Amino acid sequence: MSKVKLAISGCMGRMGQQLVKSSRIDKSFKLTALTENRLIKKNIAGIKPSLNHKNSFKNVDLIIDFTIPKCTFEILKIASKLKKRVVIGTTGFSKKEELQIKKFSQKIPILKAGNMSLGINLLMYLTEITSKSLGNNFLSKVYEVHHKHKIDHPSGTALMLGKGIAIGKNKNFYNLIGKKYLNKKSFPYGKKINFNSIRKGKTVGEHEVKFSSGKEIITLNHEAFDRALYSEGALTAGKWLMNKKPGLYSMRDVLNFK
Repeated sequence: MSKVKLAISGCMGRMGQQLVKSSRIDKSFKLTALTENRLIKKNIAGIKPSLNHKNSFKNVDLIIDFTIPKCTFEILKIASKLKKRVVIGTTGFSKKEELQIKKFSQKIPILKAGNMSLGINLLMYLTEITSKSLGNNFLSKVYEVHHKHKIDHPSGTALMLGKGIAIGKNKNFYNLIGKKYLNKKSFPYGKKINFNSIRKGKTVGEHEVKFSSGKEIITLNHEAFDRALYSEGALTAGKWLMNKKPGLYSMRDVLNFK
């Protein structure tokens, strides 16, 4: 089996650098192209990074993108013209942007996940089951912690977990979004789903979903210690995507959660 020719967008970011390391270890991939939103003079892993351009991606099979929404759409426009597969790990998309991604997926295979971790995707699955089982007698809230450099809040993973709560209740997630707190020591439950984001130190990622009836509390949580689990998850997703038709996929599809 030939190696997957891989392009990494946002190669100078935290996840971009980790993806470079992980892809050089994984023998299924040949690191072929690196891009950034600015000119980089030095070579990385023997490759000169370039800007997001048609020529940057013409010789690759797969693009993995951990950047910002504006950059992701630059890549999707190019990828749709070149018929390239894309794994999106970028977070912070608006509802309108989510719909735009879905339109691009009619032309090319796209796998998008707010978190590439096996454990987090299992947590999402358990959140749906718990929410469905408990019904409307329990209020819920989501708590997350990330390193001080993470810009968006709540994290894509926290929103993903909130969506899991909504799916369990068979309700529209956007109608259930409550208050979004930042760096609060404590925060309340509400009729809608409240979120609290902590930004501190070098924390890789902590997520917690709580359900309360007022008489008891049920807690589901996950803690990540090594950023490599995200890059390895993205590479696993990329390999899975290689034989798929155009469509919008998730880690749930990769892991075959029903």
